[in-house]
Amino acid sequence: MLVSFLLLVAAVCVNGRLYIQGDHFYYNGQRVFFNGVNQAWVSYGYDWGNNQYQYRRSKFQSVVNDVKNNGGNSIRVWVHVEGQTSPHFDNHGHVTGTDSSNSLIHELTEYLQYARNHQVFIFLCLWNGAERGSTNWRLEGLIKDTGKLHTYINHALIPMVKALKDQPALAGWDIINEMEGVLNPNLHSGEPCFDTTFLAPSGAGWKGHIHSAQDLLRFINWQAAAIRKTDPQALVTAGSWNPKSNTNMNGMKNLYSDHCLIRAGHDNAGTLNFYSTHTYDNKNTHQYDSYSPFKHNKNQYGLGKPLIIAEFNQVRGGHHSIEDLFTYAYYHGYAGAWSWHANADGSDTDDFPTQQRGMRSLRGKNDQNNGGLINITI
Repeated sequence: MLVSFLLLVAAVCVNGRLYIQGDHFYYNGQRVFFNGVNQAWVSYGYDWGNNQYQYRRSKFQSVVNDVKNNGGNSIRVWVHVEGQTSPHFDNHGHVTGTDSSNSLIHELTEYLQYARNHQVFIFLCLWNGAERGSTNWRLEGLIKDTGKLHTYINHALIPMVKALKDQPALAGWDIINEMEGVLNPNLHSGEPCFDTTFLAPSGAGWKGHIHSAQDLLRFINWQAAAIRKTDPQALVTAGSWNPKSNTNMNGMKNLYSDHCLIRAGHDNAGTLNFYSTHTYDNKNTHQYDSYSPFKHNKNQYGLGKPLIIAEFNQVRGGHHSIEDLFTYAYYHGYAGAWSWHANADGSDTDDFPTQQRGMRSLRGKNDQNNGGLINITI
């Protein structure tokens, strides 16, 4: 009787949160598909902490409403970005808290509660490796200096995870967006996980050949471990810029594999629960490269974990309509699709009405043999 009771309790706990089996996400026993958008920022790097959310609230809430009203169920949101205003750094690059006003956790809690009330899951992306602004030295310090990284983990990350882990709308954590932007793709190493020469002609390092793979993978490993030790049911990823660095297919290498992350950071807990990758066509040819998710079924990558197409759009979509792209993701083994991006600033983005059309193309679907359930009750 006691064993039966404990098994029942365990089942209820799992059913109360998202969980992963094999290549798919499940919620309350049903396979689910994440249909949504990126809302990376309202004001780049200045959305969260230091009481800034009060000035962004209406926009964030509006996008939650629009996602729900157009048949979506999830949003990817950026938090620290390049350390502009959170976490709080001292003059030497050590982290002393979540933010100078200690408002970050309260703001994220309010947002997550609003999202839950509208049946929308939120994935929080902590850092951005795709740009190098005036505050990037703070992020660079965390990547290169293990002492500084420890201060972030102890004074900001763990407090965030402890405070937010029971929020039903918090679906997952994305450690860093496109680390490849600051990766040195020309480093030879006797350790295959740290040899990046396979990426030399790929375009990686577009913001500078700043960091070794070893440093970047340790950065991911330690944060993933801290999250998963603090909340064993947490789901963690890191968004690759292209599948080239996220698969062993056709001469490439999965830098994000359990093996490589543990080799870099030596913490067995610091692995990813699921993978997420981005894909855009070539600006000149308007064609996807041969590694794009829109050229493959998910199982061709040989990953053994769920894979979300976490950035894509129609304007850089290889002449495919936004509806076709969302539909392809649903029927080719992927766990989700998030268009880029709700704020729609910059040249490489769809306008928001286009993204809404994409979400509507999957509205109400529940094919348990393909993508899965869209209309999720949180």
